Amino acid sequence: MRPLFIAGNWKMNPPTAEAAVALAQGVKAGVGQEAGVRVAVCPPAVFLHQVDAALAGSPVGLGGQNMHGKTDGAYTGEISGAMLNDAGCTHVILGHSERRHGMGETDAQVNSKLHAALAVGLIPIVCIGETRLEREADRTEDVITGQLTGSLAAVSAEAMPGIVLAYEPVWAIGTGLTATPAQAQAVHRFIRDWLANAFGDATAARVVVQYGGSVKPDNAGELLDCPDIDGALVGGASLKEADFLGIVRAAQAVTAKGKP
Repeated sequence: MRPLFIAGNWKMNPPTAEAAVALAQGVKAGVGQEAGVRVAVCPPAVFLHQVDAALAGSPVGLGGQNMHGKTDGAYTGEISGAMLNDAGCTHVILGHSERRHGMGETDAQVNSKLHAALAVGLIPIVCIGETRLEREADRTEDVITGQLTGSLAAVSAEAMPGIVLAYEPVWAIGTGLTATPAQAQAVHRFIRDWLANAFGDATAARVVVQYGGSVKPDNAGELLDCPDIDGALVGGASLKEADFLGIVRAAQAVTAKGKP
């Protein structure tokens, strides 16, 4: 069984460093010293240093929400992988649907960032997923294949286990809708099969593939129990300490009993 990984994407929240530190401290206290599962939080970049200090001595990882594909230069408003390292980051989210569909980010850009992240030792969380129109047009597998092919271009089989994938059905993000466990598992199985074809069975078996789409404490256990779902990339629920820790506890329970 692959280690379950719960990551919180705080997006453009909360509004102050004080609130960010308080949330981080709450997560740290709730997780404790022996999480039993992998946990990380991804606050806005301006709070990374403060949150890193708040998480000191905790197994909770720290992630950025984006980065540039270049190491430095005239890229106003951008953040490099080295800067994320300096702020204490262990992870970085790449290609989130809000950047792909809201800001026009391409697979090629995600791929550039992915290689830059790997070069500085960050663990990339690469997001993929279809829109509602694409799902209704029965194009889910085509969309996923294109995003995987483009985003993971020139990645070696040796490097692939150091990359986390996050399947996020765009139609289930911030809408209150959630893919059923059967729907989510079907796409995760497709992703696992694609990885096996691209990198081999042994590598595919090691890659963590999270689910991200309105995950909450009351549906986390059933989703995480699916054989090919290895965790969750949590949005809104990660801003509420009790909800995020509820999802972590669901992951701990699945880990304790094992997958069916």
